[in-house]
Amino acid sequence: MGVTQPFVYACIAPHGLPILEPLSGSDPELMAKTRSSMVELGRGMAEAKPEAIIVLTPHGLRIDGSFCVANCSNMYGELSEQTVAGMVGQDRSDKGVTITMRRSVDRELAKAVIDQARSAGLPVADANFATSEGRFSSLPLDWGAMIPLYFMPETPIVVITPSRALSYEMHIEFGQALARAVAQSGKRVGLIASCDWSHAHAVDGPYGFHEDAARLDERVVELLNSGEIERMTAFEDAFVDHAKPDGIWQSLILAGAIPPEARKPRFLSYEVPTYFGLMCASFL
Repeated sequence: MGVTQPFVYACIAPHGLPILEPLSGSDPELMAKTRSSMVELGRGMAEAKPEAIIVLTPHGLRIDGSFCVANCSNMYGELSEQTVAGMVGQDRSDKGVTITMRRSVDRELAKAVIDQARSAGLPVADANFATSEGRFSSLPLDWGAMIPLYFMPETPIVVITPSRALSYEMHIEFGQALARAVAQSGKRVGLIASCDWSHAHAVDGPYGFHEDAARLDERVVELLNSGEIERMTAFEDAFVDHAKPDGIWQSLILAGAIPPEARKPRFLSYEVPTYFGLMCASFL
C-alpha cells in the first residue's frame, strides 16, 4: 500500500533578498543559481495546484518558548533595496525598488493547526492583531515568507514561526500535528520550509567566519540529498552556534510533516554567494 500523504508539495527554499532580481541591485548574477532553482520550485508548487500554502519562517512573529501561528485575516509585507542595504550594514536614504505583497490567510487551516498542536501538548500561540477579523486583522509578512512566496502561485497562506527555545524533537512533533491538521482539512496544501543555512562563511560578514559553517552546510547537503532530515537532531550545540544556520528548525518541522517513507528528495542547488549558504530542495 502507498503512503498516505496530506501535502501535495513540500520544499526547502532560501530567503536571501537578492534572490529577487529587482532587489539584486548592480549584481543580478549574485544569486542567479538559486533564483533559477526557486523558479523550478515555484513551477512544482503550481503544478501541484494547492488550495493553501503553509510557510515555516524563522523571521516571523517570534514568541520565546512557543510555536507561533499567524491567525489573522491577511498579511502584508514590503521589501526594498533599502532593506537589502540595511541588512549588510550600508546606509541609504532612498528605498529604491520596492516590492509589496498581500496575502489572505486560511484561518480555518490555521485554527486546525493550533488545535492539533495543543492536543499534542505542544506550546503554540494563536496570533492576531488589532481586530478579530477584517481589514485591520493583519500581521507583517516577513522576508522569510515573502521571498519564497514571490515564486509561488497566489493562494491563501498560513505562516508559522518556530521557537529555538524548544527541543528539536518538539519541532518534529509539531510537524506531525501539522500533517494531521492538513489531512483532516481535506484541502490540497503545499508546505515551504524557508531556510538559509550557515551565516559564518565570510570574515567580513556580520557574523564573522568559522570553519564549521562549511562543515555544517556540507552535512546538510548530504542529509537533504538522502532525505534523512531527522539526523540534524544529532548536531551538537557548539557546532550549530559556530555555523549559525537558521534552517534546522523549519526543516525538522517539515521532517515531522513528511514521513521518511513518503519523501522523494530532489536536491536542486547549493551556493554561498555572500556570507550565508543557500539551498533548494523538494521532497514531494
